[in-house]
Amino acid sequence: MPLDVLIVDDSAAIRKIVQRMLTQAQVPVGKVLEAGDGVEALAALRQHPVQLVLTDINMPNMDGLQLLGQIRGSADWAKIPVIMITTEGGEAKVMEAVQRGANGYVRKPFTADQIKQKLDGLF
Repeated sequence: MPLDVLIVDDSAAIRKIVQRMLTQAQVPVGKVLEAGDGVEALAALRQHPVQLVLTDINMPNMDGLQLLGQIRGSADWAKIPVIMITTEGGEAKVMEAVQRGANGYVRKPFTADQIKQKLDGLF
């Protein structure tokens, strides 16, 4: 069954790369929604349910950790798997994301295999 996916990153180029990596990883993708920050992501989630969220941590307006908190705090969205995509070199933000309920993370630059590995067992 195809997964509807929300990709959240302030870079349109990175959003396209993530979408391409999902295809290369042979993830059965249905509709792909895109958002440039957490505020746009919440609006997208209200309009269309998804089965997976891939989000950057560092973004303007509402960052990925704040978005993750909103998703985990919502009865409608709490069970959606969330994978963080980050340039963070330090462990602090990544560990905070995991503690807040992220299902996993990948560091930029990433490969299709890394994405596939993080998604294995979630669906």
